[in-house]
Amino acid sequence: MIEQQYLDDAHLQLRKLKSQADKAIAQIKDDDLFALIDPDANSIAIIMKHLAGNMRSRWTDFLTSDGEKPDRNRDSEFEVESDTPARLREGWDRAWTLALDTISSLEPEDLDKTVYIRGEAHSVIAAINLQIVHYAAHVGQIVLLAKHFAGGGWKTLSVPKRKDVSKAGSKYGIDRT
Repeated sequence: MIEQQYLDDAHLQLRKLKSQADKAIAQIKDDDLFALIDPDANSIAIIMKHLAGNMRSRWTDFLTSDGEKPDRNRDSEFEVESDTPARLREGWDRAWTLALDTISSLEPEDLDKTVYIRGEAHSVIAAINLQIVHYAAHVGQIVLLAKHFAGGGWKTLSVPKRKDVSKAGSKYGIDRT
């Protein structure tokens, strides 16, 4: 029972992360996807592309092959010269669908299995948690950058300042985590 609760919650937390990123991205102009806050920074587009590449690698054949696929070109995830907003969003959505569908396909008994990432053994739980933490860090970057680019037009994704937190969930449509 607890195993299925874990899988259900992992799926829920991943959906929340995607929703938060999508809501942040929806508040900016397409050009802002590619904007850099300094020459060494990553743009939102680069972060989206990197996460999509990571998800394709980690979640394809999750239980049966190493999570770092030999055909993954990680360095290319940090180049967006020929990408368009539509292609970025398409790859982003496909990758999230793969991740979420893979989690949905897991059975409680799968949690006892071992998977590999870059040749290193991980329990299925540890591998899932590793990805959730990785995605959360990058979604936080996306939100921060989107808030910067949206400026005064930003609509908060959490409880607005000076609001009663105990009533925030239903009134503001916020997923409290």
